Amino acid sequence: MLRSANELIGYGLHAEEKEFGTCQDLLFDDRWWTIRHLVANTGKWLMGKMVLVSPMMIRKPDWKTRNILLNITTDQLENCPAPSEDEPVSREHERKMSKHFGYPLYWAGTGLWGPVTHPGALSPAEQVPPEAVEAQEQTDGDEDSQNHLRSVKEVMGYDIQARDGHIGHVEDFILDDVTWALRHVVVDTRNWLPGGKKVILSLDWAKAVSWAKANFKIDLAKDEIKNGPEFDPEKPVNAEYETRLYDYYGRPFEKTIDKNIQQHIANPFV
Repeated sequence: MLRSANELIGYGLHAEEKEFGTCQDLLFDDRWWTIRHLVANTGKWLMGKMVLVSPMMIRKPDWKTRNILLNITTDQLENCPAPSEDEPVSREHERKMSKHFGYPLYWAGTGLWGPVTHPGALSPAEQVPPEAVEAQEQTDGDEDSQNHLRSVKEVMGYDIQARDGHIGHVEDFILDDVTWALRHVVVDTRNWLPGGKKVILSLDWAKAVSWAKANFKIDLAKDEIKNGPEFDPEKPVNAEYETRLYDYYGRPFEKTIDKNIQQHIANPFV
């Protein structure tokens, strides 16, 4: 299913023994538009320590009760490597995390999640032994030491521009709860249209993103968006909705993660 990224903020996070905190932010990879980590607020338990939860650690999300059950223990969390809260999450830190928890490096392999296509494909019984993760570090072929991680909260409010001018700002993202890939951006147009409305636009249509200037450029005209379907956050975004959305904008709808990945990589994000 497709879900709001904002909706996940505040979800309870449960280790095998007990609840240990709540989700306070999401970190996504700006090259693949995929959530790589949930940032946990652990209250007074691990105060001052940034605790990251990979979707590969999720045993079962309970969407009705707003809880995420993990296949890790509180001891693993307490002893995991972590930067302080005011430090960026480096690629080196991600390598240490993978080794500690026994998960593959998500950037090493042919799948969206390293050797697999989605994090749920890696069951606890199939976790990669730490020594294999260590060997993988030597062969991942990643020459770029930058982590390419962005905070979902930080990107909220980014300016959205059509081909012919400003149309609004980022209100939310819609993600696939199987692959954890971001599929759509929700745009609030109230500063452009009288009365305003919210619209949902596919990230496949992003022409460019400037992280330095905090703006997205969408390959659509203002009139197309102005007369387009209004987004109702109370209604689910499903395949039928996506098909209607793509039909209105005259774009082909291909629901394949490989297609989305290829499109995202091709975009000149700077």
